[in-house]
Amino acid sequence: MMNANPNTRPGDERYVEMLTQLQAIDFVLVELNLYLDTHPTDVNAIEQYNELTQQRWKMANEFEALYGPLMNFGHSYSGYPWQWNDTPWPWQV
Repeated sequence: MMNANPNTRPGDERYVEMLTQLQAIDFVLVELNLYLDTHPTDVNAIEQYNELTQQRWKMANEFEALYGPLMNFGHSYSGYPWQWNDTPWPWQV
């Protein structure tokens, strides 16, 4: 079967799986952030936000150790040589 996205790493299902999980967590974090803007005293939502934030940092660190940086402008380290030239970029998958 041919890969639908030519920018993904051929045969590396873990790359796509990890990135998909990160995107799902990011979606929930954005939604919780919006909810908490209007419900700032919802302790359950705050706890869920903090747990997912911790999970996201752990997953992002693992992803970056395997595949390189997810975000620029000081949010992610780069190895040598400069890794931002490496494709696919996270937003291309």
